[in-house]
Amino acid sequence: MAAFTPNSCMPYRELCTREYGMQQLSNGRCCSVVGSSGRGLVRRLESDRIIIKRKVRVEVQKSGAFWQNASRPTSVDMESINSLEEFEEILCQSKENSQPIIVDWMAAWCRKCIYLKPKLEKLAAEFYPRIKFYVVDVNKVPQTLVKRGNISKMPTIQMWKDGEWKAEVIGGHKAWLVLDEVREMIQKNV
Repeated sequence: MAAFTPNSCMPYRELCTREYGMQQLSNGRCCSVVGSSGRGLVRRLESDRIIIKRKVRVEVQKSGAFWQNASRPTSVDMESINSLEEFEEILCQSKENSQPIIVDWMAAWCRKCIYLKPKLEKLAAEFYPRIKFYVVDVNKVPQTLVKRGNISKMPTIQMWKDGEWKAEVIGGHKAWLVLDEVREMIQKNV
């Protein structure tokens, strides 16, 4: 059975009673459950602001609830690269460790880049610790770094392995398609 909850420590009984109808929030306001989406439970607050809570899988067993993958992170922050020297050092480390890296080249003004970043952080959790994910804001770094990555469009997600560029995905379309392409790129090159 799948259940959705904002807090993984919430008891199963309380979760079931809160899943339907009006709910009292910690700040005293009320909200109602509107439905569920692929991203989680959708709630509508009194102020018509919509909140989407993350999914947590629950299995009901004879002894109670068992939380799957509790030790695995759901999201991993991507480390920022700020200079060409730092980028070269990361490439050397990945070559020494035989560990591929993913670099997300983005810009702060790019809406698709901003929308894609948290989804890439969740993807990073799937491959943690085998693959490290990094982010470069092309407007905050020297242009020599941007030229080193041979970047012309944003967002561009590149895979580097053994200190060399292996593959890239240019993410100008829907985020779920980009993530599928990134997964496919990782599977082909790892």
